[in-house]
Amino acid sequence: MNKKLRIVFMGTPKFAVASLEALLNEGFDVAGVITSPDKPAGRGKKLTESEVKSFAVSKGLPVLQPTNLKNPDFIDELNSLNVTLGIVVAFRMLPEIVWAMPEYGTFNLHASLLPDYRGAAPINHAIINGEKETGVTTFFLKQEIDTGAIIFQEKTPIHPDETAGELHDRLMKIGANLVIKTVRAIQNNDYPQISQLSLITSEEIIKPAPKIFKDDCYIKWDNTAEVINNLIRGLSPYPGAISNLLSDSGERIQIKIFKTSIENCPNTQPPGEIEIFGKERLAVWVKNGKIIIDELQMEGKKRMKTKEFLNGFRLTGKWKMD
Repeated sequence: MNKKLRIVFMGTPKFAVASLEALLNEGFDVAGVITSPDKPAGRGKKLTESEVKSFAVSKGLPVLQPTNLKNPDFIDELNSLNVTLGIVVAFRMLPEIVWAMPEYGTFNLHASLLPDYRGAAPINHAIINGEKETGVTTFFLKQEIDTGAIIFQEKTPIHPDETAGELHDRLMKIGANLVIKTVRAIQNNDYPQISQLSLITSEEIIKPAPKIFKDDCYIKWDNTAEVINNLIRGLSPYPGAISNLLSDSGERIQIKIFKTSIENCPNTQPPGEIEIFGKERLAVWVKNGKIIIDELQMEGKKRMKTKEFLNGFRLTGKWKMD
């Protein structure tokens, strides 16, 4: 039996746009879109709409932007859409009155292989932890965040040099396809519901993916090259791994580092010591070799290749990473 689906889509950033576009391309009935309120952005603090809103408006879809998801006026407006299925992709936590409203429930697309990496930053943490594989999961919402019954999962390898931004873009496309697969399965009333508890052994520790704060972004140069490289990859391009260039005269320059490579070699210098090779290469000694910095950004400057940085900023005297 094919269910009659009338969908409300909930999302905010670019990651969600691909799924919304896929739903429209497949001819599904999207009755409305819920996204975040417009927010001030940039130096001029100009009100800026979310990427989901911009796309939805361009397609003529009704858009709701509640500040309070429990507001009675919003609930009435949502109820008037007569939706039968809710879909959430990169949105905030929903109250039960919202996710339980559609007849066939509300499902979420999450950028990890649940139950691992529940939380706000699954892509970042998977790379930071050196995972070789990740994926996307669709699951039905319940009260506890990211814990509902799994519908489908799609796995993909994490490439050795892949950054969080590059993985984000791949998972965005894989996720959009999984959303379509999930909607069709619900439409045909033919889909699994796998308890996440059934996937957790008694000895297993679930890996979390909490929100990343600035204090989490500082590089500790006494770690191994692999740990440091994974941190930089996992924070690139946003929010960016942070370090300080410190001269022997006390000058300090904060930088963000976005792209690096590893040179395995016997350690002959203390961690954090810098080697500069002409105006081409910048290397930092670490616990078991060197980190070669390929792309970085000084405060207030644009992101640049190391060669551009060394051409424009003379590191005279002795410098180290702090």
